Amino acid sequence: MTSIALEDLPNHKGKIVGQSPWKTISQDIIQAFADATGDHQWIHVDVERAKKEAPWGAPVAHGFLTLSLIPQLNQQAMTVTGPAATINYGMNKVRLPAAVKSGSDIRSTVELLDVQDVDEKRVLATYKTVIEIKGEDKPAVVAENLAMYVKP
Repeated sequence: MTSIALEDLPNHKGKIVGQSPWKTISQDIIQAFADATGDHQWIHVDVERAKKEAPWGAPVAHGFLTLSLIPQLNQQAMTVTGPAATINYGMNKVRLPAAVKSGSDIRSTVELLDVQDVDEKRVLATYKTVIEIKGEDKPAVVAENLAMYVKP
């Protein structure tokens, strides 16, 4: 895992700042997400039907499930030291080019696109996060995500 001091963050602009370890997306994780969100579409939760009828030959994770794993994966890829708090500030762009089949491994690669002082207490960082699927050509997610760092 990469560790970068908040005051040193601008020196990493335009660079890959970390890559997470692989995480397996099990059917249990997919089911828990379906239960939490109420999205029980058969392509996610009906294993036998998905094996027979889905274009992937298996159930797939919800796109929003994969997207929601960005904080977890990116915290395993890199950390910024020094802020009193780090706030998920949102997204600028999100694309979901490929489905994540149940049992697949994913990981994030994080690139720092921009760093801006908002005021004397806050710094806004813009990251490009790509979540790849082991063994697949297309990524599951390409997102421009924002982190607001609050200085102590």
